[in-house]
Amino acid sequence: GLGAPMANPDVHVESLGAPMANPNEHAEGMMGEHAEKEYADFEARVKRTIYIDHLSPVVTRQVIRAALSQCAHVVSVEFVENYTIPYDIPAAALVELDDESQARSAVDLMRDFPFIIGGMPRPVRASLARPEMFPDRPSPPGSKMEFLWLKQGDPEYDGMSKLKSLAKRQEAENMALIKNILEEEKELAAQQQIMLDANYYKYDLLENIVQNGTVKNLAGHYRVNLFDG
Repeated sequence: GLGAPMANPDVHVESLGAPMANPNEHAEGMMGEHAEKEYADFEARVKRTIYIDHLSPVVTRQVIRAALSQCAHVVSVEFVENYTIPYDIPAAALVELDDESQARSAVDLMRDFPFIIGGMPRPVRASLARPEMFPDRPSPPGSKMEFLWLKQGDPEYDGMSKLKSLAKRQEAENMALIKNILEEEKELAAQQQIMLDANYYKYDLLENIVQNGTVKNLAGHYRVNLFDG
């Protein structure tokens, strides 16, 4: 009788089921999720960070921590490098605090009260940080960077040439300003040292006249009771 047809060894039949996942699509999805989380974490860091400008060249991380300790806990201090000058001096800093509330309080404090360095008030500017201020900022998810070499005759060439000339002029002006600031800082440091030396001399003189009995002799001469409450 008729039986089941013999299977052809050259024909392979796959069972129907769910389509196989594309490993490339899976990897891209994982990378996309990681990029979104990374950028969300960065945005949270931006909200709890303040930007301080017009800093003195003698400012250190310890000075900034001490100045803000009365209103916030400083997590980190990163000085913003100025690549347009040949000096390694701080001019601005990104200061990360515990949370956004502390960041707003710190900005309000620095707007209402002077920034003290070595006992002298210094004019500085403070504001809430923005993403473009961070040199290590990640790219927003889904964004792409494109580069284009321009040559003479391209529509954008003249505009870029003007920007290049403007940047050179601003660099020269910036250098003159930095040199002036450094001279002012040198004079200010000398004035502060004179004041510190004068204060030290006064306290040292007071301590000496107390220890050598001069104060007691003067009190006896003028009939002054040093122990009157």
